[in-house]
Amino acid sequence: MSSDTTIEDSIDKAASTVGSAWPIHSFVTANPLSGFEDMPFEEAVRQARDLLGGRGYPSPETFRSALADGRIDREVLAAELAARGYDAEPETLLAQLDVDAESDTVETDRDRVDHVLTKWLSAFLDTGQATWSMPNREDGFYAAFRQMADHDGQIPERGVVTDLPSDPVETIETVMESSPESQWVPILEEQLAALPGWTGFIKQRARDGSAWQSKAPITLTGYLAARFALLEAFDVDIHPQNSATTRTETATDIAPAFLTAWERSYRNELLDSVAAESESLAESEPAGRPDAQLVFCIDTRSELIRRHVEAAGDYETHGYAGFFGVPMEYQAYDAEVSVDAVPPIVDPEHRITEMPTGEDARTSHDRWSAIREAAGEAIETLTANPATAFGFVEQSGGGYGLALAARTLLPRRLQGLFDAADDVGPDAHEFSEPLLDHQHTYAGDLPVGLTHEEQVEYAETAFELMGIEEFGRLVVFVGHASETTNNPFDSSLDCGACAGNPGGPNARVLAAICNDSAVRTALADRGIDIPGDTVFLAGEHNTTTDEVELFDDGVPETHTADLEKLRADLSVARENAASERAAAMGTDDSAGVREIERRAGDWAETRPEWGLAGNAGFVIGPRELTSDLDLDGRAFLHSYDYTTDPDGDALAAIFTGPLVVTQWINAQYYFSTVDTAVYGSGSKITQNPVGNVGVYQGNGGDLLTGLPLQSLKASVDQPYHQPLRLSVAVHAPVERVTDVLANNPAVTELLDNDWLSLSVVDPTQDHRRFHYEANLEWRAVSDHAEPTPETPNAPAVADD
Repeated sequence: MSSDTTIEDSIDKAASTVGSAWPIHSFVTANPLSGFEDMPFEEAVRQARDLLGGRGYPSPETFRSALADGRIDREVLAAELAARGYDAEPETLLAQLDVDAESDTVETDRDRVDHVLTKWLSAFLDTGQATWSMPNREDGFYAAFRQMADHDGQIPERGVVTDLPSDPVETIETVMESSPESQWVPILEEQLAALPGWTGFIKQRARDGSAWQSKAPITLTGYLAARFALLEAFDVDIHPQNSATTRTETATDIAPAFLTAWERSYRNELLDSVAAESESLAESEPAGRPDAQLVFCIDTRSELIRRHVEAAGDYETHGYAGFFGVPMEYQAYDAEVSVDAVPPIVDPEHRITEMPTGEDARTSHDRWSAIREAAGEAIETLTANPATAFGFVEQSGGGYGLALAARTLLPRRLQGLFDAADDVGPDAHEFSEPLLDHQHTYAGDLPVGLTHEEQVEYAETAFELMGIEEFGRLVVFVGHASETTNNPFDSSLDCGACAGNPGGPNARVLAAICNDSAVRTALADRGIDIPGDTVFLAGEHNTTTDEVELFDDGVPETHTADLEKLRADLSVARENAASERAAAMGTDDSAGVREIERRAGDWAETRPEWGLAGNAGFVIGPRELTSDLDLDGRAFLHSYDYTTDPDGDALAAIFTGPLVVTQWINAQYYFSTVDTAVYGSGSKITQNPVGNVGVYQGNGGDLLTGLPLQSLKASVDQPYHQPLRLSVAVHAPVERVTDVLANNPAVTELLDNDWLSLSVVDPTQDHRRFHYEANLEWRAVSDHAEPTPETPNAPAVADD
C-alpha cells in the first residue's frame, strides 16, 4: 500500500473524533463529543448520532415536563419557534418528534468481534484487580494478542489472524488493502467508534504515559491491528456502515428550538438576579474585616455550604478552582503511587511529596496502618485464592452473615465503627507536611518541589483571581472530597479540578505557601499586603455529609479562640446544609445529618449524593453578586473583581481554565442525561466493574465512561438533572470581555459553535446586560431601553 498518506496519519485523524476517557478510580468528567467541538453544536450531534448512535437532545417527554412546570417560558419558546418558522402549538410540535427506535437485538458478526476483543482488553488493561494477570503484557497489547490468539477457541482460523505480522501497521494494511485511500479515515473512524469507551481509554492512557502504561503498553494502532485481524477472521465487511445508529431523530430543528428556549428561560432568571445584585453592590458600603475567609472550590456543591457558612457568622467565602492553582503531581505519605492533582486540560509541572515531621506520631500511624493492611491482605488472599476460599467461607460464614446484615440494616452505626477504627492512631496530615522547597532533583520528568519564585507566582495569581484585598485573621483554603461506600463511581464525586481526587492536598500546599514569611515579603513588594496576624490553613469539605474538616496543625495559640468559633459555626452550617441536602434527596429535611451520614455509609445506596447534577450556570464575579441568592446548587461560582484586573489577565486565566473545565463537566452531564445508554453508563444495578479501569453492563461489552442513571435521574422516567448547555454570566466591562475573547480563539470557538453561552452584566454601563452572539459581537439586552451610542458591537436591542 503506497501513498503519501500513511496509516498512522489516518489513525491520528480518525482518533480526533474519539473523546478521551480516564480510569474510573480517577474519574475525570469530559465532553464525550469533545472531538466534535470544532463544529456547531447542531452539526456535531448529527454527526455523533450517525457515528455513535447517540441521541443529541432531551426527549419530548423531558421538554413536555419542563414546559408544564414553567421551566420553559412559553413567551420565550414562542419567539424561538417563530424565529425558526414554526407557528403550531408547542404540544403539537412535541408530538411530531420521533421517539427512540427499538435497537436491533440480533447478534451479528460485528458483535462477536466486539465480544472477543473486549475480553482481551479487559484482561490486558487490568490495573491490579485480577489475582492472576494476563501473561506477556510487558510486550504490549498487539504483541501479546499475536502470541496468544491461537489459544482463543472463539476466534475462527481464517485470514491474517492465522499468521499475524509482527508489525501492527502491516496487519492493518493487509486487511485494508482493497480499500481506496479516500476510505481509510471513514473506515478507521467507524472501527474506533464501535467501542468508543475502550478506545477513548486507550487514547488517554497512551497519551498520559502512566506507570500502568509502562508495565502494559497499548496504542490505538495496536488495538486497531487486533481488531482488523478479528474482523477478517469473522468475515466482516469493513466498508463504513454507520452500524452504530440504532436510534433516529427528526431531521428538523424543533428539538433545538425547545432546548434553546429552555436555556434562555434559565439564563434570563440568572441574569435578572445578578444584574439586580450588581446595582445593590454599587450602592453598598465596604464591609469590615471578616472573622475568617473560606475559599471553596467553584463546584456547584460548594454554593450550598457557602450560603450556610456565611449565615452562621461574620464570614466571607470565595470561589477558586479546587486545585488551587498549583499544577502538581502529589505523593501522599502513605500512598503507593502519586496522582495528578490538576484539571484534565493542565499538565503537572511539579512533584510534591508528603514528608513526616513528627517521629512519635509517625510511628503510631505506621503501626496501626500496618495492622490494618496486613489484616486486609490476609482476608483478600483467603477469599481470592481457590485453595482457601471455600474453607474460609465455611469457617467464617456465620460472622460474614452478621456483618452483611449489619451493613444492610445498620449502615450508619457500622460506618461509625469503621470510622472509629480508622481514627486509631494519628492521621498522616498530623505529622507530615508537603515538601515545597525546590530539591534540585526530578521525579521522572517533573522537578521535585517549587522554587521561591514559583511559590510567589502561585500565591499572587490566587489572590488576583479571587480579588481578595483585605485578609481576615484566618483564611481557609477548603478542598473537597466525597464519602461513599461500595461505589465504583466514588471518584466522580471528588474534585474534578484535581482529576477526580480529593482536594485537601492542594489546599494544604497553597496554605503552606502563603504562610511562608519569604513568600509574604515578596507579595508585599508586589502590592499584596497580608497582615501579620493572618494565618492560612487548609480544610476539606465532605460533599456527601457537608462536614468541613480543618487541618489546623500549624495554627498558633494566639488564634485558638478564632479556630474554636469557626469550628462551632461550621458545625451549625453543616446541620442546616444537611437538612437542605436531605430534602433535595427526597427525604424529610428533619433527618438532616443523620440521613446524609446513612447515605455515605450504606453499601446498597445507589445515590449517596447528587454530585454536580443540576449544573447549568457559571457566575464569574464578586461574591456579593450571589451571596443573597439561593441558586439551588446549580451554579459554579468563581470569585472575580474586575477593578483589580485592568488588563484582563485574571479573566483570561478563568476563561481558559475553569470555564473550559466546567463546560466539559456540563457537557458530560448533558449527554449522559439525554442518552444514558450511549453517552452515560446505564444503571448501576446491572453494572460490573472491570479491571479497576471502568464498568460495563452485564458480563462484557464496551467500557462505559459516562455517568450512571442514578446520578442523573430521580427515576427512570424523571430526570433530576436538567439537560442544559452552560450559561456563563460575567460581571465586567463588556469591552474587556471582548478583548479577552479576541486573544483566546479556542474559547471563542466554543461560543461561536454554541457549546455554551456567555452574557455580561456591565457595571460601567449602568449594570446593563449583553449577550454574546458570534464573531465577537454582542446583543444588548434590556426591558425597553434603547441602546446608547457607546454600546459596543450591539446593532440592536432585543429582549432575550
